[in-house]
Amino acid sequence: MTSTPSRTGTDALPTDHRAVVLLVDDQAMIAEGIRRMLADEGDIEFHYCGDPHAAVATAECLRATIILQDLVMPEMDGMALLHAYREDPATSDIPVVVLSTKDDPTIKSEAFSKGANDYLVKLPDKVELVARIRAHSRSYLAQLQRDIAYQALHDLQQQLKNSNARLEESNRELQRLSSLDGLTGIANRRQFDTMLDLEWQRALRHCTQLALLMIDIDFFKAFNDSYGHQAGDDCLKAVAATLDRIAHRPSDVVARYGGEEFAVILPETDADGARHVATQMCQAVAHLDVRHAASKVADRISLSIGIAARSPRGGEDPDRLLTAADDALYRAKKDGRNRIVVAACDDQDEAGSKLNQARS
Repeated sequence: MTSTPSRTGTDALPTDHRAVVLLVDDQAMIAEGIRRMLADEGDIEFHYCGDPHAAVATAECLRATIILQDLVMPEMDGMALLHAYREDPATSDIPVVVLSTKDDPTIKSEAFSKGANDYLVKLPDKVELVARIRAHSRSYLAQLQRDIAYQALHDLQQQLKNSNARLEESNRELQRLSSLDGLTGIANRRQFDTMLDLEWQRALRHCTQLALLMIDIDFFKAFNDSYGHQAGDDCLKAVAATLDRIAHRPSDVVARYGGEEFAVILPETDADGARHVATQMCQAVAHLDVRHAASKVADRISLSIGIAARSPRGGEDPDRLLTAADDALYRAKKDGRNRIVVAACDDQDEAGSKLNQARS
């Protein structure tokens, strides 16, 4: 009889479709008889365990593909051992062929209810025993291969799911970053254009007013020339953060429009509400106390703000609002800077032509 080698890991499973047989029987003569029946079968590897208490661990260690199980043993009831195989995850699916001295239907029924896969009266005929061993082992190995393939497919699907999730997260982050100004961290010009169109259409659907603030840091070029570009960048970031803090509603949009110019979209806001927000912004920027000795209107950073507000009408586009706010900013700068100018309704209707004439 062969010894019991030690096997560990799933790579110890037979890969050449051999049947790994474990006989559990307290009678050495029975074991020797079965060993001789199988000795000339090159595709069958035989192992014997005389201690029923070690049967489950031995089957697991061997990676047995079939167990031949005696029912009557002095140290353990064979039915209890059948139950033990089925309770252990490592042996729960290994086919078990019961060997019994009795061809009793009642015993057979109980054995099958406890998890037996087959029933033979010992000693069985060699041809029948070999056929049963090969059939059950092949079925078990096929099941293992299906389980491995299924697990591999499941793992691949999970990897694909995880990869897609990471890709979606990267795309969201890329989209977020593409919509932000690299210096100030607020919305960039592209995002501003998108949001202005969206809010214009929303105001048109709901018949609400939409306000727009165009903001310029007074004499910013002179500030850069006097204090350097690093100080200029720090100033832009501080002003952007301040504007963003004041326009705090979720629907408000603060964007860097270009250079030292900012734009603020205020949905559901009329001209008076927009002026109130603009006043808060001017005061908050003044409280930053950023010195500006080169300014001609104040000794610290100040803002010029143009405001336009209107309820969109069918056939109009948001450029009308943008042009009116830009025209109001132009007038604020022309009238001395460090001030807020609100475009009148008539100004908004004629803003395009007035702006072109003023700057021609």
